[in-house]
Amino acid sequence: MPIYVYKALEKGCPLCKKGVEVFQKMKDKELERCPLCGAKLKRVFSPFSLGFSKTGLERRAKEAGFHKLKKVDKGKYEKIY
Repeated sequence: MPIYVYKALEKGCPLCKKGVEVFQKMKDKELERCPLCGAKLKRVFSPFSLGFSKTGLERRAKEAGFHKLKKVDKGKYEKIY
């Protein structure tokens, strides 16, 4: 599912002034109002993103108990985290 970004057209709360990210199916109807303050919204262009950074992904993987290995020699690996 794509992520769409909506911003307030005029006045709005801190959430919709900054931009509201919404997971929606392509066939879903566009949001018209902010879920918090009711301000009118407009869908805006957003650069492609997978929703995570490499360091954030590594941190979450480490917290989940996974670890990363680095090859140091033929058949030998060193645990990085």
